[in-house]
Amino acid sequence: QVQLVESGGGLVQPGGSLRLSCVASGTFFSITKMSWYRQPPGKQREMVATLTSRASTDYADYVKGRFTISKYDPRNIVYLQMNSLQPEDTATYYCNVEILTLVGRMIRDYWGKGTLVTVSS
Repeated sequence: QVQLVESGGGLVQPGGSLRLSCVASGTFFSITKMSWYRQPPGKQREMVATLTSRASTDYADYVKGRFTISKYDPRNIVYLQMNSLQPEDTATYYCNVEILTLVGRMIRDYWGKGTLVTVSS
């Protein structure tokens, strides 16, 4: 079982910055991928950024050049640095982690409970 705890959300003015953090804890063989998703009010959840164990990244077009995903392996933390935030970035941001289980090396993914980011003047 894996637990994910996100933090760093809040209210920020347009043009401002926030850094989200997600700590993964539990028992697993390894983490293969760490991602951030978001769900704007009244809309479906969408991928924001992904970082694989091989340090490969992928970003949604609407955040390229503004958001950066990174990780700190010793503590299984993934970050999302968000710059030049705009009102349309308002959403609940969710951490998603893909792991290999200890037994059987099966792929499983887990979700955090989300952290709310509100961009407003």
